[in-house]
Amino acid sequence: MVLPEAAVSPPRIKSFVQRIGRMTDAQRFALDNFWDKYCLDHNKCCDFATIFGRQAPVIVEIGFGNGESLAQTAIDNPDKDYIGIEVHKPGIGNLLAQLERQNISNVRVFYHDAIEVLETCIPEQSLAGIHLFFPDPWHKRKHHKRRIVRPSFIKLIAQKLPSGAYFHAATDWQHYAVHMLKILTAAESFRNQSTDAQGGYCPRPDYRPLTKFEQRGLRLGHGVWDLIFTRV
Repeated sequence: MVLPEAAVSPPRIKSFVQRIGRMTDAQRFALDNFWDKYCLDHNKCCDFATIFGRQAPVIVEIGFGNGESLAQTAIDNPDKDYIGIEVHKPGIGNLLAQLERQNISNVRVFYHDAIEVLETCIPEQSLAGIHLFFPDPWHKRKHHKRRIVRPSFIKLIAQKLPSGAYFHAATDWQHYAVHMLKILTAAESFRNQSTDAQGGYCPRPDYRPLTKFEQRGLRLGHGVWDLIFTRV
């Protein structure tokens, strides 16, 4: 039976583009040899104590790029465990190589859609924080619907963060910063950690390393906006 048009659910909009890209020999070697050691099954709910072999605060980073900042954050904060989510396979290969080379044991990785990972794999009220650093701003107006920060996303992450946990987003695209600030401010389950004097944004905290791309942008006078909201 053919369903009437109104009864057919619209396709789910993805907030990312699946990219393979050029891969170096080192990245391919890391993917081939260290995948099982660091990567998680996106069809299973996480038991963090089993995954990391300890009880510690867990922070999820969505879209870690080449993984250099995530690896450095994990080194600088050995008392915390990190779950990285990325859909760019060369970036995952680069991170796996770093984890193995530097003997970093407090990072695990998902190669999958972040929304589905949060829905399926992350237990409710189990995270100390969620990081979203420099997400795709989807510059064109017709693509704004693909931006990951939207009311449904805020509702989802609120389920994963207990009271006192935080959501930290950063962007170098001012229009997206304004968009995120508006949506987060409207969410009753979150409280802005910025003061009025800071216009709703926060100074970059020490735990967020400066990327090479960000350093270059700052030298050129480009702005970066950090938003930190606490679950209430």
